[in-house]
Amino acid sequence: MDNTQAYGFALSNNNPGAVPSGLEYLTQIDQLLVHQKVELLEAIIGFETNNKYEIKNSMGQKIYSAKEQNDCCTRNCCGPQRSFDLKIKDHNDQEVIHLVKPFRCTSCFCPCCQQEMEVQAPPGNTIGYVIQDWHPFLPKLSILGTTKETLLTVEGPVCVVSCCCNDVDFDVKGKDGHVIGRISKQWSGLIKEIRTDTDNFGINFPMDLDVRMKAVLLGACFLIDFMFFESVGNSGQRCSVFG
Repeated sequence: MDNTQAYGFALSNNNPGAVPSGLEYLTQIDQLLVHQKVELLEAIIGFETNNKYEIKNSMGQKIYSAKEQNDCCTRNCCGPQRSFDLKIKDHNDQEVIHLVKPFRCTSCFCPCCQQEMEVQAPPGNTIGYVIQDWHPFLPKLSILGTTKETLLTVEGPVCVVSCCCNDVDFDVKGKDGHVIGRISKQWSGLIKEIRTDTDNFGINFPMDLDVRMKAVLLGACFLIDFMFFESVGNSGQRCSVFG
């Protein structure tokens, strides 16, 4: 993967004062693993529960935990398009990242209703946005800064179904179009893939990428999970940009 310096925006200057509180550890790593926890009730009867995740480093050590904040009616009636808040906490149970996703209906004929997410770090301080770009075939997202300027783009394959033990890769590109990172939906095993919507992801980015963009890419990973890999009851995994 091309670890070029020409990202088209400022890199982390390693100034501790410039790093949002709780994100200091992200300056030291170039990979994150996101593991969704299996909920027994959801696996058995298909009743949608609040999603929970563990966020780990490349050695499998837990660094953050994340939990969706939502109500039962919204989860089970609105499906993956639902609105939610997602709190990401550190080992001290302090919230360090807050994700806000509004409700958006999905339709290939309605490009004005694209999915989006706001990323705050610390909570209440917006550091970026993830916005779906309309495209008739490809999953495409834009990673925006605080003034909503496009800093990175994310592009996935035409079909996002995990099959034949293969991962599904979403390339992260800089302004010049070069691939600088990747968000991968990892094959979880046949039983998990069939019976649950519990997913595992890997996120790769340059070590010297601005720490805020690392946090926004983490938010993009969660949005990708809801957009393309969140099942509705027992209907199984979706294979469409627009549901």
